[in-house]
Amino acid sequence: MLKNDVSQEPGLRNRLQSDLKDAMRAGDHNARDVIRFILSAVKNAEIDVGRELTQIEELALLRRQAKQRDDSIEQFQLGRRTDLVERERTQLIVLQRYLPPEISETDLAALVDESIAETGATGPSDMGKLMATLTQRSAGRIDGRRLSLAAKQALAQLAN
Repeated sequence: MLKNDVSQEPGLRNRLQSDLKDAMRAGDHNARDVIRFILSAVKNAEIDVGRELTQIEELALLRRQAKQRDDSIEQFQLGRRTDLVERERTQLIVLQRYLPPEISETDLAALVDESIAETGATGPSDMGKLMATLTQRSAGRIDGRRLSLAAKQALAQLAN
């Protein structure tokens, strides 16, 4: 029914529309609502750019949606709103069905090392150059905060 590998799908929109029908047939109101919201966000983004989104742009949009849910969960926890925390977590689970699994720590370390070698980065002052390469090479398979932290740590070790 729902798959985790977006890269082998004909398109996010087609997959979402198919999954929307499945959710409606199954009576899964949460999945239905989240999928409708994602479809709306995709359509709005396509209107903004005046064309269909690329796969990387779709993944970035999904990551932003997931990050919004994470941020909401954090804020609702601070406000002791467990009902809203649960709702956001449930929505996040549905969203994560459409994101490829994040790369492992080992693969992340290798990606950072390869990118450092490719860019010739020598220390923290090269963070911008390194992040540009890492962002492109990771192609939405990792959260930006995690990527940035790994890059900072690797560049700090180079400086020592």
